[in-house]
Amino acid sequence: MTDISPLFEPVRIGAQEIRNRIVMAPLTRSRATEANVPTAMMADYYAQRADAGLIISEATAVDPLGMGWYRVPGIWSDEMIAGWRGVIEAVHAKGGRMFLQLWHMGRLVLPDYIGGQLPMAPSPIAAEGETFAPRPEGDDGLFLPMKPYVIPREMNQSDIDSVVTAFGRGAANAVKAGFDGVEVHGANGYIIDQFLQSKTNRRTDAYGGSVENRTRFLREVLDAVSEQIAPDRIGLRISPTSERKGMGDEDPTALARAIGALCRDYGLAYIHLIEPIASGFMERPDKPVLNDLAAAFGGTVIQNGSFDAETAAMAIAGGQAAAISFGRPYIANPDLVSRFREGAPLAQPDFDYAYVGDRKGYTDYPTASD
Repeated sequence: MTDISPLFEPVRIGAQEIRNRIVMAPLTRSRATEANVPTAMMADYYAQRADAGLIISEATAVDPLGMGWYRVPGIWSDEMIAGWRGVIEAVHAKGGRMFLQLWHMGRLVLPDYIGGQLPMAPSPIAAEGETFAPRPEGDDGLFLPMKPYVIPREMNQSDIDSVVTAFGRGAANAVKAGFDGVEVHGANGYIIDQFLQSKTNRRTDAYGGSVENRTRFLREVLDAVSEQIAPDRIGLRISPTSERKGMGDEDPTALARAIGALCRDYGLAYIHLIEPIASGFMERPDKPVLNDLAAAFGGTVIQNGSFDAETAAMAIAGGQAAAISFGRPYIANPDLVSRFREGAPLAQPDFDYAYVGDRKGYTDYPTASD
């Protein structure tokens, strides 16, 4: 039987000394208000999971034009700051640590969410597939309507500058709310990832073409964020091998090296790499980039993707990661750390209520001892 004790060892991640190596990954749950303000219900949800070494919040929009998901939280207004302050105070009261994930969806925003405007992206290329649309007035059904992605408008310099500023403002507001740090969302096909990957970035200016040019937007975002919060309280999430929703890069290894070197130069607290060790929600890559990324970065790597307690402990013991983040297991297991420690079976989530239901399927999952 695999020794899983490495999961429960403390570790320093940037400025944070965390009590175990089990990280709660960002999970969009759609329990903010329809005006995108965090709620008391969200405070209860995160406080239930506060024994994680580190909680990374659900993706949180830095700007109204980058928000394209029903009832997700934002971080651009005083009301949103106050809502998030209630969340972080609840987590701190339980001894937890929490970073806010800063997010802009780029081409993955439907016009329905932004007054009929076209979403923006580095290049006018539509994402593959479809996504949740806003709930029609009077519709109280269980499932949200779906619509296909649209061709976005290509960003000009003013658009780029505006989004960079929004990331900086989001970091400043996270500090006001009391978060322990921030995670820049550069993964999963959202706007930073759209600039990074060659399939979605066909620009011929200083933001496109070479790997150096394609990382320029990320550099500018990190400049803006690090003006508001120390680099040892900043993480970056990336998924350079993911091809979901029409993503893809001509050389993910070179891209990973470039990102790692960039994060080394900034002295970031960690890189959060989504690279599944087994195919599931995302495919396991044929050519993983973990080793190249880690060598170029030389800092703390948090891994994510199809881990269980045993494979997570093995990765930590083998030096492949300092910590492992868990997403879906945290939906139905608020006491995931205790369940791992005690060898208790994991509860299974009801995905019908992943994005709807208010407290049902959200804060009503029992602990193993209940």
